[in-house]
Amino acid sequence: MKTLILAAGRGSRMRHLTEDRPKGLTPLDGIPLIERQRTALMQAGATEIGIVTGYLAEQLVSYGDATFHNPRWAETQMVSSLATAEAWLSAEPVIVSYSDIFYSAATVSALADATADLAITFDTEWRSQWEGRFDDPLLDAETFRLRDEGGTMFLTEIGRVPRAIDEIEGQYMGLLRFTPAGWRQIADARATLDHKTRDAQSMTELLDFMIARGARVQAIPTSDAWGEIDSVEDLAFFEGSHRPDA
Repeated sequence: MKTLILAAGRGSRMRHLTEDRPKGLTPLDGIPLIERQRTALMQAGATEIGIVTGYLAEQLVSYGDATFHNPRWAETQMVSSLATAEAWLSAEPVIVSYSDIFYSAATVSALADATADLAITFDTEWRSQWEGRFDDPLLDAETFRLRDEGGTMFLTEIGRVPRAIDEIEGQYMGLLRFTPAGWRQIADARATLDHKTRDAQSMTELLDFMIARGARVQAIPTSDAWGEIDSVEDLAFFEGSHRPDA
């Protein structure tokens, strides 16, 4: 099973913590986030781990079996970083992970068993984490709507600004799976966009764009421990009473 960690960015909200390292090398309880990801991915059966590099790329080379570089990491969003690994994505199914998250091997295994060409995982118990990280969960959470098809969940909306809690049926975690057919759908759809729009497209914008074009995005639920370290405050939160092993 091929897996890919998107680690090109610095992470401006991490402030001084990323002056000398990529965001994915931020230590959580002494262990770099990417090392935590590697452990979970290998426990779930990963045979190759690729890394997409950008900021301070040389620090990331030793963490991957293969590396892909986004030289325009400072000017583009994560989807452009993902596209640098097209050779992998076009060849076989790939599990894709953001570099600033942690999660369980069981969550990765569940995603690997997805039946759709495009799939993501989501947190069913998201509110406790968001209420701990933010005074108002709606300030950072995104819309997330689902459709149940005989017990299999599919995404119908993601990434928009919510007006009420009931527009959020879970939260996207930054873990995805693409088959070659799924990646071809994405590549064909992105080819219809101008360069500026492609450069600015975030991953949730891509997913919502694909849904609007009729793509089926399977959503795999999990209640296992996970977290996103997007700021200095997030790091303090997860190193406190919400440790990943708590």
